[in-house]
Amino acid sequence: DDAAMIENIEVSLSLYQAIGKVQGESRLEYLLSQAERQTRQALEPFGYYTPTITVEAPRNDDKLTVTLHVDKGEPVRVRNFHVGITGPAEDDSYLGEDLQKFHPKADEVFDHTTYETSKVTITRRLAERGYFDADFTQRRVEVTRADHAADIDLSWDSGRRYNMGAIRFHQDYFNQDLFDPLVYWDEGSYYHEGKLDRLRESLVKLDYFSTVDIQPKPEEADADGNVPVDVNLTRAKRSIYTSGISYGSESGAGVRLGVDRRYVNARGHKLSTQLDYAQKRKSLITSYRVPAFRWLDGWYTASMRAYDEQTDYIDLRNLKLTGSRSGEINEHWTAIASLNALRERWRYATDEVFDNALYQYSTLVYPQIEADYVGVDDKVFPRKGFSGNLSLRAGAEGLGSDASFTQAHMRLSWFQGLGDNSRLLLRGEAGSTWTNALVAMPPSLRFFAGGDNSIRGYAFREVGPRTPKPDRFALGAKHVLTGSAEYEHYFKGGPWGGAVFVDSGSAFDDTPDWHTGVGFGVRWRSPVGPVRVDIAHGLNDPDSQFQLYLNIGANL
Repeated sequence: DDAAMIENIEVSLSLYQAIGKVQGESRLEYLLSQAERQTRQALEPFGYYTPTITVEAPRNDDKLTVTLHVDKGEPVRVRNFHVGITGPAEDDSYLGEDLQKFHPKADEVFDHTTYETSKVTITRRLAERGYFDADFTQRRVEVTRADHAADIDLSWDSGRRYNMGAIRFHQDYFNQDLFDPLVYWDEGSYYHEGKLDRLRESLVKLDYFSTVDIQPKPEEADADGNVPVDVNLTRAKRSIYTSGISYGSESGAGVRLGVDRRYVNARGHKLSTQLDYAQKRKSLITSYRVPAFRWLDGWYTASMRAYDEQTDYIDLRNLKLTGSRSGEINEHWTAIASLNALRERWRYATDEVFDNALYQYSTLVYPQIEADYVGVDDKVFPRKGFSGNLSLRAGAEGLGSDASFTQAHMRLSWFQGLGDNSRLLLRGEAGSTWTNALVAMPPSLRFFAGGDNSIRGYAFREVGPRTPKPDRFALGAKHVLTGSAEYEHYFKGGPWGGAVFVDSGSAFDDTPDWHTGVGFGVRWRSPVGPVRVDIAHGLNDPDSQFQLYLNIGANL
């Protein structure tokens, strides 16, 4: 790559560093005398050992213009190639693949960077797979300039492969056996660094510790080759307090207060409480979590949520109790299975007053399964892949519920990079309810459309069945279908960009009433995550001519 060569020449040249600086005559002569040698050395890493270099330095008044003419010449190519491993690792398939991928091979240009990268890859692989005694038995590269040839003779002796020894947790608070289930392998199994990476990831996700330091100790291996591992854990601050102010066009002004106890006791239990207190909407959520390490990393959770909404159009209160088990199925899938008990009371206004409006009540007990999938190249700013969410819930009349129902809801997002500075985002949503008594389905379990992550250009819950008068409050629907297409472009690959989009969909009981919105937005890839500001207009008689949306964080 000529650009890389030019850059390396510039970095190597003492003369280049002196541009724009006053130099003495003797110093200038010295820099000129070194230019050819430094240029020649700068080309060698790319396989060019016999370049022709001409230095021109004509004087113009008090200025000196230096021009280097470089003919790279014929590159040095690999003539004899021998790279191998002896010892037990000779039969290791992963190291065999690394040997197959080693470059440069015979007849290829001898590029130093490529050679070193391939060499380091094998050395690291030996270490991560437990060959701690591995060392070079041969490490020689001979370059014959006259023949434009390089001979590579490189080999390792792997030595024995060590095993996973005892995992020693060093901490001063939690029960000593609390983290043992996270060690999913058997002592004496083959050593592999990936096992320790998985352990580190599990410990970090627990959020108990400010520092997780894992150190294998091959120097302490026993006669059977079992390597002990020290896990040094430093506790994080026990309590996290949060506070803030909020404002929403639907909820009004409010405050948010929260407290999280990272660990309640030596068994690793957690407690969190969040209060959102706004003019028209109030919620209190408290949850108690117990670590669940066996089968799948996750939590047993008991939670309570109280919600109150008082607007000109609806008077709603509910209480929900939930018991759940969450778990990580693999690197892409997480799931939550729960049992829920919901009691809800609501009524709608007539002509903006609640006189003579009767309360409706619903009691539902239902299990629910929810699964999340994330398969993208970058979770902060994905340019390739899919993400999605699927939830299923059902209740039966006579088994704690006022009505029998089944409900399914799914969201999918697809990301595709276009060139270096653009990407396309497609999003879809589908949900449906099957019930023998729709009137018993409370608003919190009905589907709505409109707003961000739904149909931009319309207010939150604006699209779908609504109260007849004043025709401004959504009743919720049995079904929902929405879709979105969005194009983003970032200027010169920088953090700032723009977007255009179109959203469409409907929330409905029987027949869809399609609504479409279009708009544009500003994008900023900030240090704390993506920031999105959108302005959208609905094309089907929206309540407002324009809607403004602000979001922070990845839109998975």
